[in-house]
Amino acid sequence: MGYFHLVFTVPHELNRLILVNKKPLINILFHAASEALLEFARTHLGGTLGLTTVLHTWDQTLLDHFHLHCLVPAGALSLDQNRWIPARKNFLFPVTALSIVFRGKFLDFLKKAFDRKKLLFPRQSAPLADAGTFTLLLIRLRQKPWVVYAKKPFASPDSVLDYLGRYTHRVALSNDRILSAHNGEVTFSYRDRKNHNQRKFMRLQTEEFIRRFLLHVIPKGLMRVRHFGFLANNAKERLSKCRQLLGLLPSLPKPLQRSAHELMLALTGIDLTRCPRCRKGTLIFRAQLPIPASQDSS
Repeated sequence: MGYFHLVFTVPHELNRLILVNKKPLINILFHAASEALLEFARTHLGGTLGLTTVLHTWDQTLLDHFHLHCLVPAGALSLDQNRWIPARKNFLFPVTALSIVFRGKFLDFLKKAFDRKKLLFPRQSAPLADAGTFTLLLIRLRQKPWVVYAKKPFASPDSVLDYLGRYTHRVALSNDRILSAHNGEVTFSYRDRKNHNQRKFMRLQTEEFIRRFLLHVIPKGLMRVRHFGFLANNAKERLSKCRQLLGLLPSLPKPLQRSAHELMLALTGIDLTRCPRCRKGTLIFRAQLPIPASQDSS
């Protein structure tokens, strides 16, 4: 069974408001995208969808770019839970219609948050505290096309697990992209997706680099990865039913037990047995030296 991969992106006009209201607006992003997909599953497939959603907040140059990656099994559990309804092989839902529903749900949730005084409007966002100004913002956003992008479907559950392992706990900038940091400047590499994904370099003043990096710190307790539909944490019975209807094993096999050395090598490519100085010699464990008992100073 394959998995579809969809990306829901928030217009950049909302970035400033999100940065000062991360918790409520990121929650709105999760709710709007998941409700849109679950609604389309009911109307287009006649069943309940399952989805795993992963929040990303950055672009390649560390600027704020709020978007949600959604991993969706290629089918739905019928509403009576007696059938598995497969989706088409290379098509899940029409993304143009999906983007319209996503936009409507997001803006409706945003209006409710404003009416309930759940939003803050410090400094440059202060004018939006006025109801008339906020309504004008909603009108402009409702007239603007929102982006829902369908990426190439995953071929198998193993591909999904590989993706989740690489991206769910990713930070805005990995160490290997930082090329230099001296004289009050930081240079790092990035991929220019507007120019055939070419590798380029950017140099920023240290203060600007730190400012951009801190844009992507999320509030304590805010979950970057969430599950909905029959993949939700409270839907284990429905997930078991899906596996039964698909003729799959009742549960996944237990993962192989690996040592700390094997895990470090698999996840980071660092060989703990390699000499940390010359990177050529091999360290061989001979024995563990006993820790001497503390001497009584009395």
